[in-house]
Amino acid sequence: MNFTETLHTNPIFKLVSDSAKQLNIRAFVVGGFVRDLILNRPSKDIDIVCVGSGVELAELVAKNSGRDEVYLSVFKNFGTAQLKIDDWEVEFVGARKESYQRNSRKPIVEDGTLEDDQNRRDFTINAMAISLNDSDFGELLDPFDGLADIRRKIIKTPLEPSITFSDDPLRMMRAIRFATQLNFDIHPDTFDALIKEKERIDIISKERITDELNKIILSKKPSYGFLLLDSCGLLAKIFPEFVRLKGVETEEGKGHKDNFYHTLQVLDNASQKTDDLWIRWAAILHDIAKPATKRFDKKKGWTFHGHEEMGAKWVKTIFTNMRLPLNEKMRFVKSLVRLHLRPIALSKEEISDSALRRLLFEAGEDLEGLMILCRADITSKNGDKVKRYLRNFDIVEQKLKEVEESDKLRQFQPVITGEMIMETFGIQPSREVGIIKIALREAILEGTIANNIESGMPFLLAEGAKLGLSPVEPQ
Repeated sequence: MNFTETLHTNPIFKLVSDSAKQLNIRAFVVGGFVRDLILNRPSKDIDIVCVGSGVELAELVAKNSGRDEVYLSVFKNFGTAQLKIDDWEVEFVGARKESYQRNSRKPIVEDGTLEDDQNRRDFTINAMAISLNDSDFGELLDPFDGLADIRRKIIKTPLEPSITFSDDPLRMMRAIRFATQLNFDIHPDTFDALIKEKERIDIISKERITDELNKIILSKKPSYGFLLLDSCGLLAKIFPEFVRLKGVETEEGKGHKDNFYHTLQVLDNASQKTDDLWIRWAAILHDIAKPATKRFDKKKGWTFHGHEEMGAKWVKTIFTNMRLPLNEKMRFVKSLVRLHLRPIALSKEEISDSALRRLLFEAGEDLEGLMILCRADITSKNGDKVKRYLRNFDIVEQKLKEVEESDKLRQFQPVITGEMIMETFGIQPSREVGIIKIALREAILEGTIANNIESGMPFLLAEGAKLGLSPVEPQ
């Protein structure tokens, strides 16, 4: 297979080819760019391997480009360089061979041939190269039949899979990530090696594992990746809380749904509606505390009371363990987990304005994300039941819009502030101020009073009187 015409459409490849010729070295496009070219997937990242110094080649390409807006980063310790031209990122490295020690995924690196470099690649579909040299420009160099594996939709290691994964256990996560992103199968021998070498994942940092997991979560159908992780035993190693959702118990002929598979369905449903990683994480964690709150009641059957509150409390611990950000992203996920039952409950009952106001107040700016999660959480094998719930949900959303437009509760703040309460009664910060503030907020949310001075002041004086407070004359 020859890619000459395709490469000629991008001037970067001629630039690299001419620069390599000047240095009298051979250069090749390798890895993910070649794979994505064959799969017709868009890619702006180009990896160049040369039999020589990757840094020297990158520096000459930058010089020969004749452009002012070329950004070159050199990493001499690693023998690599990165060039940014327009919206392309081009990585340069000299061909190398690697050997590993048992207690580390960091290889001992030596200069090598193109064949050595292809041998060290993780999967056959990533071990292909295209020549940028005059003698065979555009020719595909495919020693492990990666092209055939692309056609067969197979993830397979170039060399013996147990050695590949033992040398660098992060490749186990990458195998599942590529299978999920590309909707490929994993070759049976490669999958057997995932099972055999799963304990080796312990030497990989949590950050690197989570980076791969997030890419799985952001794929079109993330449940596929989770099922693969579970089947090979990696999920229990990296995310034991999630595995505990598995299983169905039966008491007196009553069973509950398998929350593991339900959660995966919710995740896929949410993924059809949004690319937001954090809404997808909320889908993963929305029922995470169900195993801990599960109880059997002879009248009600299985219950999971308080799983939303407990799950929200667990979010920080899970984010810490996973090295996920402990910032607004975490707060957002925590909010969605805590509130995920509220809109669904409203869709099953008569909706009061006060319940809608309360939801708007508590969800605030998270409301859109919450509604995506809640729609995704409506799962059942009974299609008519799902349609009925979704229709009710449409009604809830419409009423929320109407109440929001009239009450502006997303940025809700009572007009009467703590300072005004203290001035009115001539008191300092105290328990009484807090009691009155809560009473005012609840009255506004219940619709007892409007959120304005005219309606609020008589209520304020009445609440103060209950606490033995009298208004003072203004100074």
